[in-house]
Amino acid sequence: MPIVADLGKLAATLERAVPRRLWSIDKPGQTCLPPKKVKILFAKTKTPAIQCRITGTVVRGPLVLEGSGKTIIVTMPLHAAISARDVGGVLSRETAQADARVRAAIRLDIARDWSPRGTVSIAYDWTDEPHVDFLGQRIEFTSKADAKLAGVVARLERTLPQELAKLQLREQVAQVWGAAFSSVQLNRANPPVWMRITPRQLSYGGYTISRNRVTLALGLTAGTETFVGDRPPDPQRQPLPDMTRTQPGPSRILFAIPVIADYRQLEPVLAKALVKRSRRAFEVPGVGAVRAQFHQVTIYGTTGGKIAVGLRFSAAADGGEPSRGTIWLTATPRNAVNDRRVAFDDLTVAGVTDSVRTSLLLKLANAPGISSTVSAALTQNFEKDFDKLFGKITRAIDEKRIGNVVVRAHITDVRTGQLKAAGQGVYLPVWGRGTATISLAPR
Repeated sequence: MPIVADLGKLAATLERAVPRRLWSIDKPGQTCLPPKKVKILFAKTKTPAIQCRITGTVVRGPLVLEGSGKTIIVTMPLHAAISARDVGGVLSRETAQADARVRAAIRLDIARDWSPRGTVSIAYDWTDEPHVDFLGQRIEFTSKADAKLAGVVARLERTLPQELAKLQLREQVAQVWGAAFSSVQLNRANPPVWMRITPRQLSYGGYTISRNRVTLALGLTAGTETFVGDRPPDPQRQPLPDMTRTQPGPSRILFAIPVIADYRQLEPVLAKALVKRSRRAFEVPGVGAVRAQFHQVTIYGTTGGKIAVGLRFSAAADGGEPSRGTIWLTATPRNAVNDRRVAFDDLTVAGVTDSVRTSLLLKLANAPGISSTVSAALTQNFEKDFDKLFGKITRAIDEKRIGNVVVRAHITDVRTGQLKAAGQGVYLPVWGRGTATISLAPR
């Protein structure tokens, strides 16, 4: 779960916080040239110290902020104009121009309350030390300038941590945390499926800097619940927890969903398969070829984990009287774990209703042609339902916006359980897992 902060804002706030004119100097009675021993003919003597008045100013140029890896670098160019006046009462004024560069290296850290902290290491160097030449002598002003520059460095050390707070990292973390208490729709209809997310823990795993952007690596641990039907109420939001310095684990998501083949959707599929099969005669042991016409299919869940299939049809053997009525079959849907192919065990005739000449109907119902057609039709439909539903879910969670937060997920693995006949339809429990990221993306 990345949180991104633009370092351009930090550069702008530092630009406002650090004045352009950093300091000025005006010190009379300074020793510009110390006494020096010289030899004149056969005698040694010492020249007097040469006094002067030192004045000057130091201004800064535009701040340059850049970062990579774990370090933010702030570079501040300085320009000094320093003058020596009344040098030995002879030279009225001589001005030296000099440039320096201050370099601040910042390493970020996050406190327990999610506020940013910074460890600042500052160094500077003169690209051209300030000096003037007088009577063949070089007068250095570096020590005078360094004394003032030390104050500039100290001010920058105080300013940087204060300005880091303006990156609003804590506010972004809190916004993502609060928005994650929500529900994501996995499937819109047939059946509608929702995944409710309840965050439990937020961990910090460091940061990276690239292209003047700081990206915090956060790990969100959350519980997920699956609901079939209307959208569940969002979980109650909890305050942002203290930061834990646990390295976030893999960005993964686990969820459970039901794949349901609704009986009302299965009925026309089975009816179509039976009509197609009835174009050929059924071979009934002891009777021979039997022609049948199927008029209606009814399916519902019954006791013992079975389904009941009602077939209303008419049938007649060659040269015989037609029979008609409704035959009821029961069967137990079964499949192996991680296998979506369904088989119907214990397919038996449970009864006959509204029938005329029941004998032929019962014989036809017990013939292999009926049971194989029923099993094949249901199996094919269930496979399609599974593939169709998972296609919808994959598209639904590929990129899902929740307010100013975007959830992106990718399913990497699917595990299926064993079929069960329920009141609504044939139910297949499915568990999925994949990778997921949550990012802040204001509209």
